[in-house]
Amino acid sequence: MKHKAARATISDVAKAAKTGKTSVSRYLNGEHHALSPDLKQRIEQAIAALNYRPNQMARGLKRGRTRLIGLIIADITNPYSVDVLCGIEAACRAGGFTLLVCNTNNEIDQEQHYLQLLSSYQVEGVVVNAVGMREEALNRLQQSLLPMVLIDRKIPDFSCDVVGLDNRQAATDATEHLVNNGYRALLFLSEPIGMVNTRLERLQAFRQSCARYPEVVSENAEAALSDSGALERIILDFYQRHGDRHAALIVANGALTLQVARAMRRLGLEWGRTMGLVGFDELEWAELAGDGITTLKQPTWQIGYAALERVIQRIEGEAAPVQEQTFQGELVVRGSSRALA
Repeated sequence: MKHKAARATISDVAKAAKTGKTSVSRYLNGEHHALSPDLKQRIEQAIAALNYRPNQMARGLKRGRTRLIGLIIADITNPYSVDVLCGIEAACRAGGFTLLVCNTNNEIDQEQHYLQLLSSYQVEGVVVNAVGMREEALNRLQQSLLPMVLIDRKIPDFSCDVVGLDNRQAATDATEHLVNNGYRALLFLSEPIGMVNTRLERLQAFRQSCARYPEVVSENAEAALSDSGALERIILDFYQRHGDRHAALIVANGALTLQVARAMRRLGLEWGRTMGLVGFDELEWAELAGDGITTLKQPTWQIGYAALERVIQRIEGEAAPVQEQTFQGELVVRGSSRALA
């Protein structure tokens, strides 16, 4: 049986370079000024010859630092989450941190499991795209003073920095756009709202905007992402009751927008011709679907980057009161929200 070659150690490097482990440690820690040019060259050559790779975890723990940051994300299949992740990862690289990613798949038990796991890995901070529930694990982490930032979804009664979209302004912009284009019957569609603040804030802003226009019929409905039958019934019922008033839909997130577009196709309702349609989150296919679907684009990369920067500030000792940092969305207008003839 072929045995795997033993991994080179710092002692092996010191022996090959004909020096002590202290000098090698100084080289690895960037203290090159403390080494002569000849010694520095010998250490470099020994490291290359032995293919030595320092154990970063062991070195970090010895110094009391792991340079690890955990990310707990609600749904890694969501395009929003992928874009946020890219921003977080870029900020990690810039700050010299390594990211550990945990996908909870919107399951509360998984969220608690990963919070405990990341704590055991001694991460220096955590970014959480929370399911939106009160949890003992989150409370324990808060009590441990581990730096944490929430993205997008807040957690009731949990004092923590939050970074996300200005949901109220975004929903107001989407509603005003449809009203200004002549739509007089608006339906706000979301997944079950529960304790998810983003959905609630968007719905509240929608209602407040519509309240300024007595001539506009406004309703809201909830449907599970996987319940295509319920979605079809909701859309068809709304169209049958209000189609003659220039009806339109506002959909609360990108994943649901896709399911709404599919449901409208099955029902034979054309967006931009039979009904208006605006969806939250910019999706790659939105400009290619029919005459294009109007979307509320979130600066997702920037949100992720800012959240990680905030965690690093907390790691480095920032003691200011918790804050909520919001970003403005951008309405990308396409054919689905054109004024109906």
